[in-house]
Amino acid sequence: MAETVEDSLTDGSLVGPMVRLAWPIIVIQLLQVTYNVADTLWLGRYSAAAVGAMSLAFPVSLLLVSFAGGFTTGGSILVAQYTGADSDRSAGSVAGQTMSFVIGVGVLIGAVGVASTERLLGLFPSQQETAATVVPMAVEYLEVLFAGMPFFIGFYAFTAIMRGYGDTRAPMYVMAVSVLLNVVLDPFLIFGWWIAPDLGVAGAAAATIASRAVATLLGLWILFGTARGPAVSLPDIRPRLDTVRKIVDLGVPASIEQSTNAMALIAMAAMTVSFAPPVVAAYGLGNRLVSLVFLPAMGLGQATNSIVGQNLGAEKTGRAERAAWLAVGLCAGVMVVAAALAAAFARPIVELFIAVEDEYAAAAIGHGVAYLRISTIGFVFIAVSEVLLGAFRGAGNTRTAMAISMFKLWVVSVCGTYLLTFTFEFGVTGLWVGSTLEHVGGAVLALAWFARGTWKEAVIDDDRTGDPTDDGEPGGAPDDAPDADVPPADGAE
Repeated sequence: MAETVEDSLTDGSLVGPMVRLAWPIIVIQLLQVTYNVADTLWLGRYSAAAVGAMSLAFPVSLLLVSFAGGFTTGGSILVAQYTGADSDRSAGSVAGQTMSFVIGVGVLIGAVGVASTERLLGLFPSQQETAATVVPMAVEYLEVLFAGMPFFIGFYAFTAIMRGYGDTRAPMYVMAVSVLLNVVLDPFLIFGWWIAPDLGVAGAAAATIASRAVATLLGLWILFGTARGPAVSLPDIRPRLDTVRKIVDLGVPASIEQSTNAMALIAMAAMTVSFAPPVVAAYGLGNRLVSLVFLPAMGLGQATNSIVGQNLGAEKTGRAERAAWLAVGLCAGVMVVAAALAAAFARPIVELFIAVEDEYAAAAIGHGVAYLRISTIGFVFIAVSEVLLGAFRGAGNTRTAMAISMFKLWVVSVCGTYLLTFTFEFGVTGLWVGSTLEHVGGAVLALAWFARGTWKEAVIDDDRTGDPTDDGEPGGAPDDAPDADVPPADGAE
């Protein structure tokens, strides 16, 4: 399979491979939404406090999972570039190292999380009743989640490796099995159906971890036990300093990027709660609707990541650049249609989600419609920024992607929203405009940096056919293979 996948990404038409890579990624993201919906659905039948507990636990878990998950980016980049260089053995070696290292990071983060969850949540300013009912449930949920963190992160590593290799369907199938198992296990473990214990919120976390454990084990079987994906063998999981250093060098910026993104969302939420409940409701709903628009951009962005990585590994810089521009055009076209539909049908869309008639409903609908219509201005810019950030990551420019992402979130979104909302007294409109300007600022900066062309440099060794972890052992590159310095991870001049 290696030759077929590699040829399809580095030779011939670009449209077919790009769509083939992108649509399973979009499905995976939709399946991830199903995970969250299933937990919320069943916990909503357990108690309102249980739903609140999961909501409280979400930003904490997102922050730590984002940090660990960032390291999978480094492995994905190296696998893509070695696959493009027609070095399947090197890609397999990096894949094994990525799995063992990331799972090890998951063990460490899980241990820290279990030990510190109660103290961490104790720092949250909570109303007395909330502190007595919701916070203890959130602690239960997080302790179980952190105990299974290696499985949680292991599936992310498998998905990233296969995406770098050019196979996004295998992770999609595994994710579908995992989601189905989670949906089935949730009511048994939450309510204690049949012979299962009544675990409440801890049961929701246990169902998630059990389903992710199955996904991780299936992923390991695909990597080590089948011909699908890079050629990985058991000796490849033994830690090797050179490869781990490369993974960390590329992965740390991605970890920082994802973690600070989560923190920026918390900062935006903190500004929002200074307004009345209808505004908070509209902000939450608007973000969920915009997140659906992100799906095609994320799919094409991650597909661009793989295609750019493989073509730079194959030393086809022109094709890598064409792939990025093509993805921008395809995604922008989709976003124009989405923006037109969202602007035209903003009120029916919002009313579909706010169907109750209470004292806040009318105001929440009005604010939600305003937010959705203003946000459509940024849809095309979402396409540009997400795709080009994917291109930077595929090239190994993870520091560039981190810098642009932090700029658009913290400088444009958080600071800009604060200035518009409170300093210049735009009020609620400042929230909506600030959130939209984030995408405009990110797209402009990404375009300017992309046009410089300094990103067109692979990060793999100049000896592209040997084992990147050569230490003189069998399976490595010949002893007389020339040494090569690895270019900076951000592709700086």
